[in-house]
This record gives sequence, structure tokens and C-alpha cells, in this order.
Amino acid sequence: MRLAFLGTPDFALMSLRRLVEDGHEIACVYSQPPAPRGRGHELRPSPVHAFALERGLPVRTPASMRDPDEIAAFRALGLDAAAVVAFGQILPGAVLDAPGLGSFNLHGSLLPRWRGAAPIQRAVMAGDPVTGVEVMRMTEGLDEGPVLASETLRIGPLDTAGTMHDRMALAGAELLARTLAAVGRGEAVETPQAPDGVTYARKIRPKEARIDWARPGAEVDRKIRGLSPFPGAWFTLATDKGPVRVKALLSAFEDADGAPGEVLDDRLLVAAGEGAVRLLRVQRAGRGPQDAGEFLRGTRVAPGTKLG
Repeated sequence: MRLAFLGTPDFALMSLRRLVEDGHEIACVYSQPPAPRGRGHELRPSPVHAFALERGLPVRTPASMRDPDEIAAFRALGLDAAAVVAFGQILPGAVLDAPGLGSFNLHGSLLPRWRGAAPIQRAVMAGDPVTGVEVMRMTEGLDEGPVLASETLRIGPLDTAGTMHDRMALAGAELLARTLAAVGRGEAVETPQAPDGVTYARKIRPKEARIDWARPGAEVDRKIRGLSPFPGAWFTLATDKGPVRVKALLSAFEDADGAPGEVLDDRLLVAAGEGAVRLLRVQRAGRGPQDAGEFLRGTRVAPGTKLG
């Protein structure tokens, strides 16, 4: 088919690569404009944009797909379908309806649960035992369109948003490829979303990242894993040079008691409001991620230490 692909982050990259490998004609790739990245804050293309340039695919990076000129350019592509994966803009009906067969979105949840911006993180933070990827026909409502295909994935006790992201990107690329093939053959079946069970995955805010050790340990553990690797849940550790910020990147819940924030042993078991959290991987400000044992060889955290 003749397709447009609209996507921006790494999550979308695997889907674009798969559609290229399947032999679809990619008439144009749309991605968010280059943004400051890295320590130098230089303007750099998104992962999808960079891949498209490497493959010699036409790329557009509009600030808004509601711009009448952008809508006209999109219509002029003469598309069979549009594939949308984590593009980062809400698309108007004039764009969604332009392709002959419609526009289709790969979403990282089992709809109608976790519509919106951060479905992977919210599923882990909520303690959902399963999540998944789905392909839906896009409508102007937020992730409200009928579903064409889905695949369920289990969230394990040591899964993070990062590990789920990678598994879901792989599964999603395969699902999107199969679904678009079915659309092209006229064999796709669309199922309306259930009216019950709707939840919204609001964007992660920086103020959410600080760990409140007074919260139940199971909740703290889920928060740590749901915000890993980015933005990273964090706490403060008192040192001879003053408090330093430490990100917690992996953890496990344990049944132990103590004052919230108190380190209970020499292997980073930290008491919470109910139970405790074993910190398994951390990152001190200005340094790279470290397993707990490696971190403790360079930073003393004695039992009885109170984390902020």
C-alpha cells in the first residue's frame, strides 16, 4: 500500500522499519520537529526522523498538523492508509479521513483502559497484571476508535516501563504490520471499544517523580518501576558534602517494618509506610546507573540511614 507514517520516539521506530521491510511505499514520514537533545542541547531529529533520513524517505516535521497548508500537502499524497505510532499531536478529522482506507493507530494499552499520553508507565504504576498493544481506526476522539487487533502482554514483578516499552514496541510492530495487511485485503474486522472501564493515562509530571516513603511499599515499588528509566523516581541521600539526589531505577517489594525512609540493612532495603522496598538499581546524580552492590561500594549507606 501507499502509506504515510506518523511517529516520533523509539517506540515508533520499530513499526516504521517493519513497514519498510514489508515493501509498503512510504510516501512520507511525519515526525515532531527536531528538539534539543543531549548534554549540549543541540537540535537533533527524532529517532523516526533520523531513520527516515537514513533510508532516503521524504520527511515532514510540521509544528501543527492543523495548518491548512499541511492538511493540503497530506491530502495530495494520495494515500491508501496512514499509520500513526506515538506521533505526539492530535490529528484533525481532515487528516484522519484523507487516506482512502483510513488512518490507523498503534496504542500501548488494552483499550479503553489507559487512553492518552503515558499508557505504559501508568499500567506499571497501577499494578496492572497485564497490558498490551492494539491497533485501532482513528477518530477525532482521544483513543476512542474501534479496535482491529490486539495482543496481551504480562507485566512481571520486576518489569519497568522500560522493559515493557521494548517488548511492546516489538509486539506492536508485528501487530501493525499484520493489521495493515488485513486492511489492504479488505479482511480487517473492527470492534467498538467497550463503554465501561475507560481510564486516562495522563502525562507524567516532574512533581510525581519524588518518592514519598510514607506511602505503602507496594505503591512505591510500582512507582519506581513505572518511572524507570525516565524520568526516574528519586530520593535524597545525606552525604558529607550535603544531600544528593539518587534515582531508583529498579526495586522489589518486601515484607519488613521500619520508619518510612529508614534503611533496614546493608543491601538497600528501605522501609515504607507499609512494608519495604529493596532498591536493586540506582543512579546517583552525575553518574551512570549502577546495581545496588556496585553503588554501595562507592557510596556508604549504613543501616539506620534516613532517606529523604
